[in-house]
Amino acid sequence: MKSFPRFILIVILSYLGGLFLTWWTVAVAAFLVAVLIPLPPLRSFLNGFIAVFLLWLALAFFMDVRNDHILGNRMSEMILKVRNPMLICMVSALIGGITAGLGGLSGSFLRYRKDKTAQ
Repeated sequence: MKSFPRFILIVILSYLGGLFLTWWTVAVAAFLVAVLIPLPPLRSFLNGFIAVFLLWLALAFFMDVRNDHILGNRMSEMILKVRNPMLICMVSALIGGITAGLGGLSGSFLRYRKDKTAQ
């Protein structure tokens, strides 16, 4: 039950961080949420990964639709050698998801380590 509020909080903080700061603030957002609301390490990783993966996938898709897939086609052709704009959206979402997942995992391990030393 703790996972859904963490999921929403990671999405909101990642979106707001992306508006004003650099792309890697998704890791900071997932880290902070994992430190504030404790969960086991695997669930923290999955929470951060899924939250940012879906956020970046939706953002990339809507940006791609707004420019009629022109940039997505060109980037996927240049980087992946395949003309498929959804594939480049998936790759960017995967990068963001892994970054946020590792941030959440780091926060969970910090919280876990802090709790262990207090006992």
